Amino acid sequence: MTPAASVLLTDLYQLTMLQAYHDAGMAETAVFEFFVRRLRPGRGFLLAAGLEQALESLEQLRFTARELEWLASTRRFSADFLASLETLRFTGDVHAMPEGTVFFPNEPILRVTAPIAQAQLAETRLINLLHFETLIASKAARSVLMAPDRLLVDFGLRRAHGAEAGLLAARASFLAGFSGTSTVLAGERFGIPLFGTMAHSFIQAHDDEALAFEHFAHAQPDNVVLLIDTWDTEAAAHKVVALAPRLKRAGIRIKGVRIDSGDLAEHARKVRRILDAGGLGQVIIFASGDLDEFALRDMLAAGAPVDGFGVGTHMDTSSDLPYLDCAYKLQEYAGRARRKRSEGKATWPGRKQVYRHNDAGGRMVGDIVTLEGDAQAGEPLLIPVMRGGRRLAQRPALTDIRSHAAASLAGLPEPLRRLEAFDYPVQLAPALHELAAEVDRRTFSFQSN
Repeated sequence: MTPAASVLLTDLYQLTMLQAYHDAGMAETAVFEFFVRRLRPGRGFLLAAGLEQALESLEQLRFTARELEWLASTRRFSADFLASLETLRFTGDVHAMPEGTVFFPNEPILRVTAPIAQAQLAETRLINLLHFETLIASKAARSVLMAPDRLLVDFGLRRAHGAEAGLLAARASFLAGFSGTSTVLAGERFGIPLFGTMAHSFIQAHDDEALAFEHFAHAQPDNVVLLIDTWDTEAAAHKVVALAPRLKRAGIRIKGVRIDSGDLAEHARKVRRILDAGGLGQVIIFASGDLDEFALRDMLAAGAPVDGFGVGTHMDTSSDLPYLDCAYKLQEYAGRARRKRSEGKATWPGRKQVYRHNDAGGRMVGDIVTLEGDAQAGEPLLIPVMRGGRRLAQRPALTDIRSHAAASLAGLPEPLRRLEAFDYPVQLAPALHELAAEVDRRTFSFQSN
């Protein structure tokens, strides 16, 4: 069993809470919602991702005999409580925004309705999955907006924070609009198109750079993208021109060249001139090396003739914003709305729905967060995806999720499409304020008695 498949991949306090619920006989239905409290500087919107992995985690929620035996050995939990975990399964309902939906602070993107022990135990892994994929998809979407007509490839596995992070970053970036990934397992697991070129080490292992190019071309005749910056970028471009006729006679076409260091825009201009003068106008230029959405924006604004980009470290680590201020909080228990009042972390009670308003051109103009059942004008964003622990529909194809994300991003207000500061209006409905006041009155009345 991989660590990610174990129910023990959780926080200790989830298990101590389950023991306490068990001892207190608390087994009524609870409602928890996952949301982002506030946007941090540098982000104007977020893109929901990770729902498929979240649902998988709920479907797989169970304790093995070995795990229960180990928990018993810790002497932290009672025997009758551990016995109750033998048959624990997720039997609840889930409502969620479809993956690829743009969202904003205070808008729940997932709601779990289940017996409180089940909903509580799910918390850590749900946050872990939704937070990470949403973080990366939101970062990737920014590069997509800056280079909408360019080849964009995830190059970040080697710098990602662990194996699962690298794999899920490939998925999140693809659904956000990237063309593909260099991560092979993502191709096998998710069907994401794979892209790759060649390594500097291959060039270095040869005494003759042109011979290295030729050897690689014959080894990969259908994917000849040559790395030309190992020693002298422009000199290597001339070698590519000289090699092209010989490869053509062998039935091999050079698809592109890759530049990975230096002033990428300036090298691209010089290399483009060399290739064009040598009759290789069809050969693309692919750039990589410490890129992010701002580098892409600046290069393309300056007219750099770059056809594709490999984006790695900055995206797969979301280097400028490595976390979201997100939470999974109790909103209802045993049929009564609940609310947290902690300073700076207060929550809005009750089961919620988000309605989105678009203008005649399909651009988003504002959202309203309200209670479920308080119908508003606009499109409701949360839909039922699981009932009684079972999915309500087949898993959507990743390409369909990607199409939904593209449509969602196309609806962004123009300032957000340009990554400019913009305060998108999210209104909290009167019904939500009224319920919060009612919960406060009830809570304070009870506490004062």
